[in-house]
Order: sequence, then structure tokens, then C-alpha cells
Amino acid sequence: MTREDAWNLLTEYNSEEFHLEHAQIVEQTMKYFADILGYGDEKEFWGIVGLLHDLDFERYPNEHCIKQQEIMRDRGVDERIIHATASHGYGITVDILPEHEMEKVLYAVDELTGLIGAVAIMRPSKSVQDLELKSVKKKYKTKSFAAGCSREVIERGAEMLGWELDELITKTIEALRTFRD
Repeated sequence: MTREDAWNLLTEYNSEEFHLEHAQIVEQTMKYFADILGYGDEKEFWGIVGLLHDLDFERYPNEHCIKQQEIMRDRGVDERIIHATASHGYGITVDILPEHEMEKVLYAVDELTGLIGAVAIMRPSKSVQDLELKSVKKKYKTKSFAAGCSREVIERGAEMLGWELDELITKTIEALRTFRD
């Protein structure tokens, strides 16, 4: 599957700007992690997984990570993409465990990119370029801030990767700095 094929599939099921932007943010974040974790030759694949991870969310929020498996299988999408995208709903909507390091990264950064983005918007600069770990940690502790971003999932993702929470947050901020202002 090419990036263009993935984008066309995504936009067939999603039209809201928020969802399309989130998909692209996670796509770029996944590509960054592919590079820094030694999977540079799979960078595009990691990006496609990031792009498609919420394929069914806009139309089928109550069947998230379930309906997209059916949609992708009907289109002949690679089973590795189907497993990877579905596994980010582990313990929430599906029992598909993130196994590969890529799947664990997706699980960990999906919610975290949203939280970091929300922190950045609150800053005078409205940018991640000058965002520091301590600012994210302060907002992270406030449960009502970006309440839709599950701290439990973020922490479980860090644990799956064998990373401290601070390391995950720092690396994700660095990822976002490479393509966001």
C-alpha cells in the first residue's frame, strides 16, 4: 500500500479536519520513531500505520479498531497494517496485544501526541519548538486538562516499550518538533 492509497482510504471514511490532522501527526511521529529506533528502511510502512490507525473512528466510534479491520480486509490491506492499527485499541475496544515495537510506539504516542498538542496550544508561542518536559508533566498531572487523552494508556505504552514516562514524553516532543511549528 502506498501513502497515496492510505490517504485515499482514510479520506473515504474521514472528512473532519481534526481527524485528518491527527492522522497526519501520528503518521509523522511514527516515521520519526522508525528512524530513531533503527527501522529507517520501514519508515513509510510505520507512517502508513500511523495514518490509518483511526480509520473507523469518525464513522464508527463505538466499533473503533473493530470496524477498520473489516474495512481493510475487504480492501486487501496487508495483515501487518491491520494488526498494527487494531492493536492500538488494546484493552479499550480489542484484545489485540501490541507485539512489534512499532505497535507499542503507536499505542504509546496516539494519546500522547494529542496531549502534547493541547499543551502547546496553551503556550504564548502556540508551538512545540520551545515546549519543555516540565510543562507537559504539569498539565499531564491535571486530570481535567485534555481529559480525552488517557494517561493510563500513555503510561501502559511507556511500560510496554520499557521506557520511563519522561523518556516517552521527551522523545514525542522531539518528534513533533521535526514537523510542527
